[in-house]
Amino acid sequence: MLDQGAPPHHRSETTPVSSGLGARLMRRKPVELLVADSDQGEGGSLRRSLGLWQLTMISIGATLGTGIFVVLGDAVPEAGPAVTLAFVIAGLTALFSALSYAELAGSIPAAGSSYSYAYATMGELVAWVCGWCLVLEYGVSVAAVAVGWGEYLNELLDGTIGVTIPTALSSAPGEGGIINLPGLLVVLLAMVFLLGGARESARANTIMVMVKIAALVLFCAVGVTGFRSGNYADFMPLGIAGVTAASGTLFFSYIGFDAASTAGAEAKNPKKDLPRAIMLSLLIVTALYVLVAVVAVGAWEWTKFEGSDASLAAIMNDVSGQTFWGTMLALGAVISIASVVLTVLYGQTRILFAMARDGLVPKALGKVDTKTGTPRVNTVVVSLFCGVLAAMIPLGKLVDATSIGTLFAFALVNVAVIVLRYKRPELERSFKVPFGPLLPVLGFGFCLWNLSGLDTVTWVVFGFWMAAGLVFYFSYGLRRSRLATPEASEAEVK
Repeated sequence: MLDQGAPPHHRSETTPVSSGLGARLMRRKPVELLVADSDQGEGGSLRRSLGLWQLTMISIGATLGTGIFVVLGDAVPEAGPAVTLAFVIAGLTALFSALSYAELAGSIPAAGSSYSYAYATMGELVAWVCGWCLVLEYGVSVAAVAVGWGEYLNELLDGTIGVTIPTALSSAPGEGGIINLPGLLVVLLAMVFLLGGARESARANTIMVMVKIAALVLFCAVGVTGFRSGNYADFMPLGIAGVTAASGTLFFSYIGFDAASTAGAEAKNPKKDLPRAIMLSLLIVTALYVLVAVVAVGAWEWTKFEGSDASLAAIMNDVSGQTFWGTMLALGAVISIASVVLTVLYGQTRILFAMARDGLVPKALGKVDTKTGTPRVNTVVVSLFCGVLAAMIPLGKLVDATSIGTLFAFALVNVAVIVLRYKRPELERSFKVPFGPLLPVLGFGFCLWNLSGLDTVTWVVFGFWMAAGLVFYFSYGLRRSRLATPEASEAEVK
């Protein structure tokens, strides 16, 4: 129930459960109830065991590596040397949204990330749409990164023992294989870590993040020896349209900085640590992305990226004239990309945890194991789903699908900041986005701009995904929502 100390004018009169459909779709969940459900839910509560360092590592772990290790080779042919500018544009889009995330994470320290923020500000239907986008974002990105992990595993095996996993067992059916076994394997390994508990998973992730940063610094040190300024002579050969298309694809690289916000129910001091972790992780990731992209294009002429193995390991081998450095980078990539799988999978389970607590998805996904403090059933179900995607779907199809889901969710977060300031001006905020509504508006606009760069097929797939989500909501979630009960209606904030 709503905190009795809340100002009276922020509580509504009792809303009958039988009220019209429009009112039911717009019902909002009070901030106080969101936090209370995270701390004392009927299925057991998550444990507050994560500090600033662990939260920052979760964000970096979920973000750093995906675009550089996996997607860079696809983005360079779209933008040429201006791929560095595309990284900056994608980073700015992420920055504006990160500011909004930081404010909301400090105001609503609950599990669920932008889904919970939308529920508190724009109502249940919008929250469902946001949550459904997050399911696409997190679930599909786990699979996409797992596919890239398999590619670097083959690089490592080839450089160390001279063998590789056969194509039939390392590629999806659409790419000439039968099953991507490495992609499935890394998801299942992440599942084992997550079932051990949040604190244990955070420790493993911290080690992997440090290896990841070391691997990228190694690439820059070796790659800069082959740097040729002439590779930047024609900086934007494919025009601004190419930069826009590349920035939409590369936005996939920034997915994950919001992972810390999914840990709102497990942070020791969420109001202070969540905003700091989000901003610090984005700053570190953006700096490394741009630096590595500059070195990569400087070492290889951009036209060489088209249709070739343009992985960082291949670039290092070409620059150094030997396979040793490429093998070392592949080792770092195998370890570091695994951390992306681990942390993004973690975020996915916490979002579904919040949705289950609200009754919008089956309640079994919101039950917490008493020994480990983790949503066990949730973790197994999500891991198996993502593992099957990684095993059966090609990487390219997954990347853009992830980007569109993320951009929609981020756009809604920027709107939520403005709405919450209007609806709950008295709410304690440990961080506020500067310049009033200007930056959230810019964040919203940048999200729309990046969405415009995605292809028609991606939009069609997204349309089918959203249609399926709405069918599920109207047939299941609308009736089973916790806010459909008389007790919840009495606490609804208007």
